[in-house]
Amino acid sequence: MPYALAIFDLDGTLADSFPWFLRVINDIADRFNFRRVADEDVEDLRHASTREILARLEVPLWKLPAIARHARRLKAEAASEIALFAGVETMLRTLTENGVQLALVTSDSEANAREKLGEAAVLFSHFDCAASLFGKPAKFRRVIRRAGVQPGQVIAIGDEVRDIEAARAVGIACGAVCWGYAAPAALRARGPDHVFERMDEIVSALCPGAVARMSQATSGSLSG
Repeated sequence: MPYALAIFDLDGTLADSFPWFLRVINDIADRFNFRRVADEDVEDLRHASTREILARLEVPLWKLPAIARHARRLKAEAASEIALFAGVETMLRTLTENGVQLALVTSDSEANAREKLGEAAVLFSHFDCAASLFGKPAKFRRVIRRAGVQPGQVIAIGDEVRDIEAARAVGIACGAVCWGYAAPAALRARGPDHVFERMDEIVSALCPGAVARMSQATSGSLSG
């Protein structure tokens, strides 16, 4: 069944925010009194789930809302430093031109998200932003209802283990990108429906007809 709705994560999936995160994480740790991240810790943390990361860094759950609010403020201040990955806008535009609705689900604020997306923000039909007590599954369900599509026509695309878990929780397909926060091996171990190593593979998976038409057009122009 072709996908009618693609739900995207923002940080690490569309926006290259991991370098920024590494620069600020220890300042946040000092402010909220949890364990600092040493350089040698980074790769191990990329293989861990969200729950495992919180446990290793000794982050109390009750502090998460305050930490999230502070991180959003820092991101807003650093918006000009956080660019989209190469090829994002072309990929998103191709999906919309082929009838796929786009939604953005992120714990960041909608204002921050729109600023990061820039001109690509207009391509999204649905936004569900800011922290949620019930996490990403609740956000996914809301977006699916608004889009008016069946779960079997929906794919969630993200860069973390929790994105795969959230998609499974609501019965939708999931795609994992290899250029974000989590290590590709950690994502593959969770068995996502699609693993994307390059941006153009998202179009190939979601719009195979478009890729075929592009190939035919290219072949035709070369033979002419």
